[in-house]
Amino acid sequence: MSEPDGPRIDAARVIADLRELDRRTGGEGGARRVCWGEEWRQARELLGELLAEIEVEPERDEAGNVWAYLDGEAEPALALGSHLDSVPSGGWLDGALGVMGALGVLRAWAESDARPPRTLALVDFADEEGARFGRSLFGSSAVAGTFDVAELEGVRNPDGETPREALSENGVELSRIPAAGSRRERIGAYLELHIEQGPVLEAEGLSAAAVTGCVGVERHRVWFEGQASHAGTTPMDVRRDAGLAAADAMLRIERLPEGDGAVATTGGLSLKPGVATAVAGTAGLLVDLRHPDAGALAGMLERALGAAETAAAERGCAVRSERVWGIEPIEFDPRLVGAARESCRELTGVDRAMTSGALHDAAEIAKVLPAAMVFTPSIAGISHASNEDTADEDLAVAIEAYGRLANRALALDLG
Repeated sequence: MSEPDGPRIDAARVIADLRELDRRTGGEGGARRVCWGEEWRQARELLGELLAEIEVEPERDEAGNVWAYLDGEAEPALALGSHLDSVPSGGWLDGALGVMGALGVLRAWAESDARPPRTLALVDFADEEGARFGRSLFGSSAVAGTFDVAELEGVRNPDGETPREALSENGVELSRIPAAGSRRERIGAYLELHIEQGPVLEAEGLSAAAVTGCVGVERHRVWFEGQASHAGTTPMDVRRDAGLAAADAMLRIERLPEGDGAVATTGGLSLKPGVATAVAGTAGLLVDLRHPDAGALAGMLERALGAAETAAAERGCAVRSERVWGIEPIEFDPRLVGAARESCRELTGVDRAMTSGALHDAAEIAKVLPAAMVFTPSIAGISHASNEDTADEDLAVAIEAYGRLANRALALDLG
């Protein structure tokens, strides 16, 4: 591919924007931008201020996603973005890098003497993390047309709050969320910049790499029903301890993954009555399974549920499960992946592409539109934690690669 035409993104300014976001909504305890909360709204206020500097007005769709358009010579538009929301005590870069990188692309064109060949659309997707109600990729699934309102009916978080209550506080009506799908009619492709959230690129000494797609996910909640009883008077050999059944299942599920990219996580455990003086009568276990192959993922789910049944039976407990959420493995558009590889190779000297083990909004959008991503390394592979970090020199390379990718994509026929 030839050198892409278009203005150069100001990577230093993008990093400065990220530092300001961290100053307002982060700090020693990590990012506080949990979706639908006050700090998340503050993050969006900053985004609005930065867009105003280039005279672009943000607007919000029915799912709470924020869009900002810089008019070009033609449409459909090239969409660029990610998400500003974070997990509790999260990192300063997760998601935010993609939104500020998108802003950097719009700013480069707005401050140039040229009009972009096609309209640029910045998007900040709402609730990518699913931190409050377990429904990841909330806003992007609405745009992709895969959001199911029924999935959130009756759901409550550990504080007893319902999605309808949290959404209402932010001007979002649950029944209207699917209408956000109309936004994709104006979009021809989507590009996302993100930290890797894993150790691979750092180990290879690479500042940027293309992403070929995302693994599939199955997320289920498993309930174990035993018998609550007195901790001091119930003999060990007659207990029906739901907590121990869940713990046994956790150890069995840990041993299930086979093959590259396969992982199994039991990241949530709740016990009732949940006191030291009582045997647990009920235990809830949250299971997250990931695999790049759909068939292998289905097989791992079957074995995980079987492991739970075995663990329950051995301790005299009943077991049931419910699907919380899932997504099939997705491959990104070959043309855009090729453009991403070339853009990264120009700056790193290495042609590197990888599959993402983490979920991203691009996974939903890629179901309906051409999409691709650029990764930059995470120090020690740490993310979803307050000490998440990436060296400024790596960020600068990846941001510039993303800018080059955007300019290349602008020259493609997007339909």
